[in-house]
Amino acid sequence: MNLRSKEPFWLIKDALINSYPSLRENLNTPIIVIGGGITGALISHKLIEDGYKVVLIDRRDVCSGSTAASTAMLQYEVDVPLHQLIEQVGNTNAVASYQNCEKAIWELECIVKTIKSDCDFERKNSVYFTTGKRDVSFLEHEFQARKAHGFEVKWLNESRIKKLGITQGLAAIESKSGAVMNPYKFTQDLLLYNFKKGLKIYDRTEIVKRKSKDEKIVLTTDTGIEIIASHVIHCTGFESVETLSKDIVDLKSTYALISEAYESLPKAFESNIFWDTSSPYLYFRATQDNRIIIGGEDEDFKNATARNKLIPKKEKKLQQLFHKTFRDIEFRMDYSWAGTFGETKDGLPYIGKPDISVNEHYILGFGGNGITFSVMARDAIIASIESNPHPYLEYYKFDR
Repeated sequence: MNLRSKEPFWLIKDALINSYPSLRENLNTPIIVIGGGITGALISHKLIEDGYKVVLIDRRDVCSGSTAASTAMLQYEVDVPLHQLIEQVGNTNAVASYQNCEKAIWELECIVKTIKSDCDFERKNSVYFTTGKRDVSFLEHEFQARKAHGFEVKWLNESRIKKLGITQGLAAIESKSGAVMNPYKFTQDLLLYNFKKGLKIYDRTEIVKRKSKDEKIVLTTDTGIEIIASHVIHCTGFESVETLSKDIVDLKSTYALISEAYESLPKAFESNIFWDTSSPYLYFRATQDNRIIIGGEDEDFKNATARNKLIPKKEKKLQQLFHKTFRDIEFRMDYSWAGTFGETKDGLPYIGKPDISVNEHYILGFGGNGITFSVMARDAIIASIESNPHPYLEYYKFDR
């Protein structure tokens, strides 16, 4: 599957940082991680930390799929608002999901510091705003739900939201728990860090067949090489639809633009990331080199060709929406790209084994929280491998 189109900004900015060989001989390994993006890197890091021997493979160059297309807005807010999620999955699961997404942002910051990654990680305020009168009461309901469950939030009225430059802003929820980063650089740094600690990495190695044999799993590559593993961990994101029999996700096309560098960032973007209540929602963030990223205009994914044909149209629409939202800020587009992502029925990830009798584990952090869900999954992967109970394996199981 073609996960993205054109060249995302991170690849232009950082190019090919590290290179790894393809697999050229049969191997036997306790654990193999399929997928060399940010999810596979985070899961491999946890396994290496805990003393497991791990092999990681990717059908492309590592980090060049969805990770390269991610805009890396790090938020604890799930795509489904808290008050609605409580109705869908119950109070305990919903509140815990929000709390653990928040915790995951700070865990990610700790990993960044531990491996000394120069990935532009910055803490930001997250501003969830509306420009529509009909959504003010919705936003108030969400604010009360978050406040009732202990989240540090502030209510911004019309005058305060307009001071942030949102021209037609009516109200907003401000949260302290947000961040941004360069996901491509972080993932490259994390893979290299663990490669030096014993992680074996092979890219441009595609699995075309897999079967169970004597409690092991045998994988065959496109060049006929066999890999025998005790456990397989799929960190392939939206491409998991190729290996899963269950229909768990709706695929969407999404679009992003990045501006030319400003001489100095508009003040509102120095400490805030923004997203709105529209459906699909729009979001805005800055980078450390004084650019602004716009994302959104999502729609149902048909195929990569159809998605890519829409890029010129989406460029115009996203720029129009930016100017409508931030009327006093000029936006000159420098780069644009498109990607594919997935939406689940409840906005939550899938973690664990679809078939309890087969040692194939999936870490699928779909939607806008893919990175934070992947950080969370680190806490459950050992339990999944060792067949031990864990709350995440219950909250995010495949037959929920």
